Amino acid sequence: MSVLTGVREVDRVLTQRAASRVPPGVARVLSAVEEAAEGTKLWCGAAAVMVWRGGWRGRKAAAAGLAALVMAQLASNGLCKQLADRPRPPEELIPHDEVEDRPDSSSFPSGHTAAAVAFTAAVAASWPVAGAVCAVPAAVVGVQRVQSGAHYPSDVAAGAVIGLVCARLVWRTPRLLLRLGKRRLHP
Repeated sequence: MSVLTGVREVDRVLTQRAASRVPPGVARVLSAVEEAAEGTKLWCGAAAVMVWRGGWRGRKAAAAGLAALVMAQLASNGLCKQLADRPRPPEELIPHDEVEDRPDSSSFPSGHTAAAVAFTAAVAASWPVAGAVCAVPAAVVGVQRVQSGAHYPSDVAAGAVIGLVCARLVWRTPRLLLRLGKRRLHP
């Protein structure tokens, strides 16, 4: 069995388990958080609160979070989904009606997860407490994407990696540009 075949089998099993073992009340909470995250509403709202209540640190965290979120959306939805073109999990794995409300785009990677992780990781780098608060709904978004049948676990994992890379780039880019500028001034 190839590694890819093994990943696909694990994806199938975990997706089926996640979709069938979540109690209805928990599923409603997961769906409510995901609905708030749809279209990045949750993260924009969190950024607004940080700007309003967080002073200079809040503005810095919000700006970094939104920059990372935009970068993650472009990478996951604008590039990776176009290249991967992976079908969503089959409906027969999902024993509830949320499966009817999924997008037609590629399953790989999870753009919701990429955005959630990018925002959270970028915020955490400048305001750890706010990052910790954002980590809870970010994790819920990832779980919900599998539970609802919108994504396989590997799609969510790939989205998380994209989010982390984008957050890191947001924090490293100014330093890299500064270093590059110094080299040009002092060859």
